[in-house]
Amino acid sequence: MVAVLKRVLVTGAGGRLGRHVLAACADAGIATKALALDHDATPAIEADEVFIGDARDVLLVRNAVADVGAVIHLAAIPSPAGGTAEEVFGGNTAATFTVLEQAASAGVRRAVIAGSHAATGMPFAPTKRVPAYLPIDEQLPLQVEDPYALSKHVDELTAAMMWWRHNLSVVAVRFPFLGDVGERLPRRAQQFAIDPASGTADLWGYLDYRDAAAVCLAALTPRRPGCHVVTVAAPTTLAPYPTEQLLDAFLPHVPRRVPFADRTAPFDVSRARELFGFDPRYIWPVDARDLDQASA
Repeated sequence: MVAVLKRVLVTGAGGRLGRHVLAACADAGIATKALALDHDATPAIEADEVFIGDARDVLLVRNAVADVGAVIHLAAIPSPAGGTAEEVFGGNTAATFTVLEQAASAGVRRAVIAGSHAATGMPFAPTKRVPAYLPIDEQLPLQVEDPYALSKHVDELTAAMMWWRHNLSVVAVRFPFLGDVGERLPRRAQQFAIDPASGTADLWGYLDYRDAAAVCLAALTPRRPGCHVVTVAAPTTLAPYPTEQLLDAFLPHVPRRVPFADRTAPFDVSRARELFGFDPRYIWPVDARDLDQASA
């Protein structure tokens, strides 16, 4: 379905996920415009047209969204450690509002924005937060305690407003930890093997960058219009331990709505599956070697 798109604007195009999205677009035969900050511009960004600057810049974004059929908005400060509280919250929310408002004003009717599991409030909370139930889904009560989580929650509200205000369909994807087989996933898997408690706030979840890029493209053509918040994650965790064992140890009092066989990730991805056929392909092969490294 994504092949019907003539041209897509990707913001945050110089980041890891942005570059994977541009590559996925190229593989699908979709022309791209890219918007990136100056320090994201090396190595060279592979796109048909590149705009350098801040996604909060109205004139820049207005030029970038001209003559595109859809927008994939990834530009953001990626954690509360990326600046002051004001910079993280204000920068992220202003960029999302600017990109979606300008896109809608230019006649764009499809967008995907990079949300985060952090919107639940768990990953970066200064105090320990636990989910109301498992597996988590989009109805989970939020426990927002940090500016990054708040920015991602407000981005979802902005997406809803854009649907009502402009008839702009937006899918806000709550991504878990993203990584690749080169460094981020193996390092994270080893961390969870040695210290499984460190993965509790993230529920030991992850998604390969290639699957995340595929999500961004597939979510541009959802099976019905509207504003949709969706949860995604790989089907198994990065921890080399049974999920039920992890939950017994670190989240013993959280109600479980279903049993978790083997290393099943405690994320309910049924909405993403129903909306655009979410079906991750790149599963990290956690095995006994991780346990061996943990005990070494």
